[in-house]
Amino acid sequence: MQPDVSFIIAAYNAEATLDRAIASAMAQRDVSVEVIVVDDCSRDRTLDVARSYPEDIVRVVALQRNRGPGGARNAGLEAARGRWVAVLDSDDAVYPGRICTMIARAEKAGAVIAVDNLQVVREDGVAEDTMFPADYLEGLAEISLADYIAGNIVFESRFNLGYLKPIFQRDFLEESGLRYDERLIIGEDYILLASALARGGKCVVEPTTGYVYHIRTGSISRVLELHHVQAMLGADAAFASTYSNSMEGKAQAAFLRRGRSLRRAASFLSLVQHIKARSPLKAIWTALSDPAAVRHMSMPIAVRLRRVAAQFAVGRGGESAG
Repeated sequence: MQPDVSFIIAAYNAEATLDRAIASAMAQRDVSVEVIVVDDCSRDRTLDVARSYPEDIVRVVALQRNRGPGGARNAGLEAARGRWVAVLDSDDAVYPGRICTMIARAEKAGAVIAVDNLQVVREDGVAEDTMFPADYLEGLAEISLADYIAGNIVFESRFNLGYLKPIFQRDFLEESGLRYDERLIIGEDYILLASALARGGKCVVEPTTGYVYHIRTGSISRVLELHHVQAMLGADAAFASTYSNSMEGKAQAAFLRRGRSLRRAASFLSLVQHIKARSPLKAIWTALSDPAAVRHMSMPIAVRLRRVAAQFAVGRGGESAG
């Protein structure tokens, strides 16, 4: 029998948290579930943990080369059999009623995509606020392409919609030929959902909280690098080339604002890079080329780096080894 949902867990060096993710997927109520763990050439015992479950409970895909988060999730999509697919990061979890609630909301609205709220949990296990205020999501009801792009503008978005963890109707992804962009290490989730919306996919909002997002500590400044933002700019250019006819009015305006925000973030990271390398002439040239980068220096570099990085879901499960 076809499962209601396929959970795709891309895992890289996730031996400490993988059991939690798998257990939460298996604990879903009132739906049939298949769990697919894609090991992205981990260097720890991640593969052993995944294979410790019976094959009829957890299907394991062991990649022969490290493909990064997008590649690992694409391998999971290829193996998925469920009516719906849900990506679950290997260091996160989901509440037991999440999937049945989201599917019910989507099917009632005739939607092929559904999103919900996220509970933020610190590394010490303390639960913080939800990612989005409940009334904010209730007010959205549905997310259009314009809404989504506008919610992914660095320094301007009131709430960063890039953190949403959508479930997709699998037939819609297959018929649309949609997959993750494997060239991206950061921002691959954004491009997939934006592409789905550009192809006419209806996205409904379930305002309750179903996904548990675990914050990992560490130096974000070492994770978010200039080449990541440059890759996102390239992916956005490809998106515009493919979906130019889908972006009109508000969507087009939001897309242009997002492009400007990414270019400013790239200029800022370039400026920081030159300062750290003690290359004053290059730093001055960058500052003259983009005065906005200088405005970002009004607070300590470490604080600004964290704020830039906070716009992107960085350092998550399934990340590249590179």
